[in-house]
Amino acid sequence: MGKGAELSRGLFWAVTVLCLASNWMQVGEAIWLNLPGASRAKCVSEEIQNNVVVLGDYVVISEDHTHTLPTLTVKVTSPYGNNIHHLENVTHGQFAFTTHEAGNYLACFTVDGHYQGSGDVSVNLDWKTGIAAKDWDSVARKEKIDGVELELKKLEGAVEAIHENLLYLKSREAEMRTVSETTNARVAWFSILSLGICIAVSVTQLWYLKRYFLKKKLI
Repeated sequence: MGKGAELSRGLFWAVTVLCLASNWMQVGEAIWLNLPGASRAKCVSEEIQNNVVVLGDYVVISEDHTHTLPTLTVKVTSPYGNNIHHLENVTHGQFAFTTHEAGNYLACFTVDGHYQGSGDVSVNLDWKTGIAAKDWDSVARKEKIDGVELELKKLEGAVEAIHENLLYLKSREAEMRTVSETTNARVAWFSILSLGICIAVSVTQLWYLKRYFLKKKLI
């Protein structure tokens, strides 16, 4: 009876952790963009750390099936402005890359200038990063696992991703602390310098006024 209860509790906690991890792993969700007419861009950005897999699928959604779909110009850039993905005159497409720079990655969508329709153009973007972008079907076939083993593999990947994120946040916190300490030191030196200049100017003014009054024989 004791072993059965312990097994039940173990299964309960395992299922709970798997549910929480599965919820956490759903970082890739569909985003709907309404582009306001031709030649006007709308962008989506996300801060991503280094060495993370990113997948993106986009497609133009038309509510009016009597006209041809408007085409887009799609451009994805890295935090330092490098072009990762750039296509013109497309109604759908996909981009996939592994980040080599940490920072904000930007995906911009622009309706091509020849679009003559009225109203906004709807675009569906499915943006996935990290663990959500991994092809688990390929992993299952390659390692010949399924069911609970596959879920445990996903959980292991989620734990590794959380650990990497924590290390990234720790490094960012250390960088911000260094910047803050440097800024405080510079402000302190600037305050001391400003106080010294004020004292020097005050002493100079007193010396000049005293000399002036003595010259005029007012004192």
